[in-house]
Amino acid sequence: MTADNSSALPIGVFDSGVGGLTVLKAIRAALPHENFVYLGDTARLPYGTKSPVSITRYAMQATAKLVNHDIKLLVVACNTASAVALTALQKQMAPIPVLGVVEPGATAAVAARPGGSHLVMATEATVRLGAYRHAISRIDPQAAVREQSCELLVALAEEGWTTGSIADSIVRRYFDEAEDDDFKADSIILGCTHFPLLRDVITTVVGDDVAVVDSAITTAAVVRDILAGNGALATGSRCGELKLLATDGAKRFARVGGQFLGEPLTADDVQLVDL
Repeated sequence: MTADNSSALPIGVFDSGVGGLTVLKAIRAALPHENFVYLGDTARLPYGTKSPVSITRYAMQATAKLVNHDIKLLVVACNTASAVALTALQKQMAPIPVLGVVEPGATAAVAARPGGSHLVMATEATVRLGAYRHAISRIDPQAAVREQSCELLVALAEEGWTTGSIADSIVRRYFDEAEDDDFKADSIILGCTHFPLLRDVITTVVGDDVAVVDSAITTAAVVRDILAGNGALATGSRCGELKLLATDGAKRFARVGGQFLGEPLTADDVQLVDL
C-alpha cells in the first residue's frame, strides 16, 4: 500500500473500557486531521482480574475487529493489555504498527528525570504486572521505581469527582503511602488511562518540583512520529472522523466516556459490536 493510499485510513485505538478515551483525546489533539476508530471491550472489563491467557485472547479478538476497518496503526490504550499482550498483538497485526502506552510513558519519565525516583500511580493489575518498573529499568538501570495501587482514583474519574476536597484527600493519602521508607518521587507517572482526569489535583498535591508524566500525551507524540516516518500522516485541512465501538452498555459508555473524551456523547454515538 502506498503512503498516499494509507494516509486517509483510520487509526485504531483499543481499550477494555472507556479509560482509553483519554489516550484518544490526546492523539486527536496532536493529529486533528486523522480518522479514528475506538473500540472499548466493555462487556469483559476489567481485564486486570483475568488471566494473561484470557487477556491476550480478548485483545486479539478486539484488534481483529479493528482490522475490519482498515486501520493503518493500532494503539493499545490499555495498560493491562499493553503489559500482557503487546508482543502477541504486534505479531498478529504485522505489518501494521502496534503501540502500547507503557513504553512511551516510561521513556518520558526517564527523559524528564534521568537516574531519578519514579512513582507509578496505577491500578492493582498494572502494579502486579510491574510493566512500568520493567520498562524504566530497561531504559535507565540507575532509576528507582515505586508502584502504587490507586484503585479509588478510577472511581473518582468515572464519577466525575476530579476536583475538591474528596479528590485532594484521596490523592494525598496515596502519595503519603508511596513516600514511606524515605522514598522521594522525582516524577509521577499516570499509569492508568483514567488518571489524566485527575492531573490537576495530583499536580497540586505533589508540587511543582515533581514531573507529572501523562502517558496519553507521550503516546500521541510517538503515534505522530511513526506515521510521519511511514509517510502515512493524514493530509488536507478537514477535521478527522471518529467512530466509537463498544461490546456492551452504550448508554454508560456515552455517559462516562464523554468526560474522558472531553465532549458530550449519546448512546447513538456508540455502535455495539460482537467480538
